[in-house]
Amino acid sequence: MAKIISLVNQKGGVGKTTTSINLAAALGKEGKKTLLIDLDPQGNASNGLGLNSNDFETDVYDVITGNCDIKSAIIKTKFKNLSIVPATINLAGVDVEFVKKMLEDKGFRQNEQLKNAILSIKDAYDYIIIDCQPSLGITTMNALVASNSVIIPVQCEYFALEGITQLLNSIILVQSNMNPDLRIEGVLLTMLDGRTNIGLEIIEEVRKCFKSKVFNTIIPRLVRLVEAPSHGKPISDYDPTSRATLAYENLAKEVISRNGD
Repeated sequence: MAKIISLVNQKGGVGKTTTSINLAAALGKEGKKTLLIDLDPQGNASNGLGLNSNDFETDVYDVITGNCDIKSAIIKTKFKNLSIVPATINLAGVDVEFVKKMLEDKGFRQNEQLKNAILSIKDAYDYIIIDCQPSLGITTMNALVASNSVIIPVQCEYFALEGITQLLNSIILVQSNMNPDLRIEGVLLTMLDGRTNIGLEIIEEVRKCFKSKVFNTIIPRLVRLVEAPSHGKPISDYDPTSRATLAYENLAKEVISRNGD
């Protein structure tokens, strides 16, 4: 049965989508059958794997609104052991759609739609990685309710921990009311520029706050890592010799180890 991991941080620009793409690809290369669910209306994870809206007729919006079965929205990518449920701007309308459904059906549970949709395919994958949008709205709550655990990317820059308290409160809320088994998989330090003192100070501060929850792997800030999505490839295929490729390989191994696989 799949381990379902959401990448969550309501702060934008922390490397969340980059990590979703490259962790999913690295897990695939480790021999783990992996599904990436793009839950961001910007569709950057989908684009980063070389897809555009002309390549598919259904997306994650259709899945969580009940317009199609999740199996019909899954696209197998050209990368080893990696499939994706893509997203488009349609997903931005899910809030309105759910309000309509709640008015029509008092028993409609808006935060459980993704969880229900995933049930039919959980046994087909080793890992399901969910790339959440930078907010704590309905789609992110759906991801938290559906997940076994959460990875929180934190950039090695000033104000790195801004908003983390609000995110942790949301996780506690979900644990208390909707998903008692949800846990924090780990905190991932991203965008480290080793030439600056601030990066090293942030590493120390984050490790002081989260202790053993912080992954040993740190993702470097590299131009090649930024370039890769524009070529529709994870960094491991765009530049196999990059330090970022090695970093995501190590992160995948840490995730596998933490899950006892």
